[in-house]
Amino acid sequence: MNRKRKYRIWILWCLGLDLLVIGCMGYRYLDRRIPDEIHVQKEQEIKLEQILEHPLLTFEDAVSVSGTGSYTIGCNIMGVIPFKEIRVIPSESRSVYVSGSTVGIYMETDGVLIIDTGEILSEEGISREPAKNVVKPGDYIVAFNSQVIHSKRELIEDIRALDGQDVEVEVLRNDKIIPLTLTPVKDVQGAYKLGIWVRDNTQGIGTLTFVDEDGRYGALGHGISDIDTGKLLKIESGALYQAEILGVQKGSNGNPGELAGLIRYDSDRVIGSIKKNGENGIYGNFTGPLDQITLMRMPMAYKQELEIGPAQILCCVDGQVSAYDAEIVKIDLNHEDTNKSFVIHVTDQELIDKTGGIVQGMSGSPVIQNEKFAGAVTHVFVQDSTSGYGIFAETMLENSGKNQQ
Repeated sequence: MNRKRKYRIWILWCLGLDLLVIGCMGYRYLDRRIPDEIHVQKEQEIKLEQILEHPLLTFEDAVSVSGTGSYTIGCNIMGVIPFKEIRVIPSESRSVYVSGSTVGIYMETDGVLIIDTGEILSEEGISREPAKNVVKPGDYIVAFNSQVIHSKRELIEDIRALDGQDVEVEVLRNDKIIPLTLTPVKDVQGAYKLGIWVRDNTQGIGTLTFVDEDGRYGALGHGISDIDTGKLLKIESGALYQAEILGVQKGSNGNPGELAGLIRYDSDRVIGSIKKNGENGIYGNFTGPLDQITLMRMPMAYKQELEIGPAQILCCVDGQVSAYDAEIVKIDLNHEDTNKSFVIHVTDQELIDKTGGIVQGMSGSPVIQNEKFAGAVTHVFVQDSTSGYGIFAETMLENSGKNQQ
């Protein structure tokens, strides 16, 4: 009897755990299916219930009349369990100029980025690492002995002038300025060193996504992180350049491909400034010239307008922007990572033959659906080069107007 009772208790525990897991998974599914915030064109407000319709959810039939423009709608599971409040923002229909042109990117960091620390062979023949456990990879040196540091060249000149005395540096770490003390080590050649590896700029190629009516652009759809630290780069300035595609390293399952491009860093080839390197892309002011960049005026689709089905990708893989057939296979209206809001699969055999599908350098390629700008490609799946993630167009448009001067 005791054994049977223990067995029944164990079965009940397993059943309870299964129900808890199912409940959590169901809640997560609903949370991603129903957005926390939604922009609705004024002429579509009457269709709001259709946009948010779900058999397990009910919505309140009254809202606040505070007159702030936006409003919230309460949402319950099966009319009983409080679920979330959805902010509804009545918005005007927007149009932008979508691109798909390949561009060169050059950015200078805000301070000098520390990549890592290293050992120094001292004049006594002993290996020392003076910066270990003092500075951290991802720190930005912003001052050296009370003097502001702007570039690696300035830092190198200051280090050359060391005489063995302790140095005071200020680093930017997690948005806080931290004072640190380092003791230089004299190496076998008689020069004083601090044992740090640093970088103050980065460059590469990507895809211009759009230019809005105010001349502000968005590109890439994701931020640029340092290749060594993996952290989003804090930038002081940067420029967008015209670029040329020289070749394509085709992608394959397990091996993401890459566009090989040529960037000439000449002043007459600058097409824009880089003001912001954020989680959802790089942004700044577009300066042209217009005859060197593909731009097509197109209305923007809000995220709830996207649907599972055919779409197109605009990209430049052979010297000119072309539209290639694709399919949106999954949409996540409330993903915690906004760079991965939908999944797109390349179906165009011509693009697959040229690139293998999605490759590095195509980040920012506009996604078009129902003749509207729906979003941009951001990532390629390592194990399936024909598929990748995308970001909603409205997310990029929101970011293009933030923190710019």
